[in-house]
Order: sequence, then structure tokens, then C-alpha cells
Amino acid sequence: MSRVAAIDCGTNSIRLLIADITNGNFKEVVREMEIVRLGQGVDQNKSFHPDAIARTLNAVEKFSAQISSKGVEKVRFCATSATRDATNRNIFTDGVKEILGIEVEVIPGEEEAELSFIGATKELSQNEGPFLVVDIGGGSTEFVYGGEKVSAAKSVNIGCVRMSERHLNTQPPSMAQIAQAIVDIDIAIAEAAKVVPISEAKSLIAVAGTATTVAAAALNLESYDRYLIHLARVPAQSVHKVAGMFQSMSKEEISALGYMHPGRVDVITAGALVLSRIMAATGASEFIASESDILDGIAWSLTK
Repeated sequence: MSRVAAIDCGTNSIRLLIADITNGNFKEVVREMEIVRLGQGVDQNKSFHPDAIARTLNAVEKFSAQISSKGVEKVRFCATSATRDATNRNIFTDGVKEILGIEVEVIPGEEEAELSFIGATKELSQNEGPFLVVDIGGGSTEFVYGGEKVSAAKSVNIGCVRMSERHLNTQPPSMAQIAQAIVDIDIAIAEAAKVVPISEAKSLIAVAGTATTVAAAALNLESYDRYLIHLARVPAQSVHKVAGMFQSMSKEEISALGYMHPGRVDVITAGALVLSRIMAATGASEFIASESDILDGIAWSLTK
């Protein structure tokens, strides 16, 4: 048996997964998430805010205690969009090394996409492929296509935090803000489509917090239930309806939703809009919501 710890540090959240992996069998031991908004202001300033670094390192301290107490053998820490963009990333990565004693891997968007693909498709039958896995993060969105393995991948800068900071800075947003965001999003999707055959997949799988929160809304859940959300099939028309619902709500109304994580309140409108535009561009009739994503892919990578 190999007990591994995977840490995924994105633009909006940092997550820990401790798992036992034996002969292809996967058993989750710990799964935790903290919304730290590491990417606060990165799109505009190209550097980490000191408060964002402090919040994130505080979460890393908590994760370190968990890792130490659970007898973990291998640890991998992957940082994505915000860390790729920040010119002062060494302040953050040095802080992590001091706490955990390991190097932070600042992975390129294409590797991020491949890890998401591994995590998202591991439980699905190859009969449901080829797959298009879409990972809407805080800073970027990854598109990855393949069957048993990845054949095409592209990362574009249309994450929910980035789109919120760039366009949707009031809640509810104005029609002009939404229109500007749609132009930006559609250009990025078209860029991805030059590399990835986004309309040829048999199954569209969407991973990460935006997609699972949209699924929770479409399922009318009273509270967030990852077991009901995982592998739920959400029709395209439900995605468009949910995106429109968030666009019409105040921040207080969104915050009052039982399934809404407090750290997603101010970015879910942008995230849902990105997912809605992806559904329109791909022509997919539904998406499969997956709670297994890049974090699971990082864990699996530690068994190689």
C-alpha cells in the first residue's frame, strides 16, 4: 500500500487529498479544501498580494499537520494559473518549502489539463469516451480531449476569479458587463477549439467547484452533497438557466443558498457563465459533474 498526499493550489482554493492507492485501488483518507483566493489581483498586478500569500500559507500549515499525523509516504504540491502568472511567486514557493520541506511544482496548463483528465475519467467506462474534460478554475480553464489517454489539451485564461475581476465586478452584473465577458470567453473557447476537438466528444465532463456548484443548483439541493453531485448528468438547458439565475441575484441572495460555499459567492456568476458558453460552443446536450479532478490525478501520479 502507498499512502500519498496531493495538494492542488489554484487561484481561488487550495485542496488536500490523502489517499491509499494499492494495485489500482483508490481509498480516500482525507479530502479538504480552503478558499484562500491566492490569485487576488494577479490578473491586474501580475503579483501576489501579501494577504493572499499569508492566507494560503496558513492553510498549508494546517495541511502539513494532517500529512504528519497520517503517515504519508509521498507528497506532491502542484500550483497552477495564479502562480504561473505571479512575478513574485518565489515568496510563496519558498514559504511552502519551509513548511512542508518539498518544492512547489508550478505546472504548465497542459499538464494541469492532463492531471484533471486522469482524475475525471478514472471511474468511467471507455464506452463513454472519447471524453472532453473541462476544468474551470479561478484563473484558467483547461480543455482536454482523449479516450484511454490524452490526445489534445489547451489551457486558456478564463477562470472564474479572472473573469469576475476583469468584467463582472458588480452583483448582479449589468448587461454590458455580461456582454463584455461573453466576448472574452468566446474568444478563449475558440482559441482552445483550434487545438482541442471540443465538439467531437461522446461525454463532456466538467470538474472543479464551479461545475459542481452549478450541478448542485440544477439538482435543487438544499445543501452541498458531493455524493449526490458526483457523476450527476446536468442538461445544457439547466446550465443556461442556472447561469441566468446567478446573473439576476444579489450577493446576499447567492450567499443564502444552502449549497453555496462562502468563498464562491462573488465568483460563481462568472464561473457559471463560462460553463454556459462552453456548453453552447460544444453543442453538448449535458455535462457529467465530477468530484474527481486534478487533485485525484496528482494522487494517481504519485504511484508511478
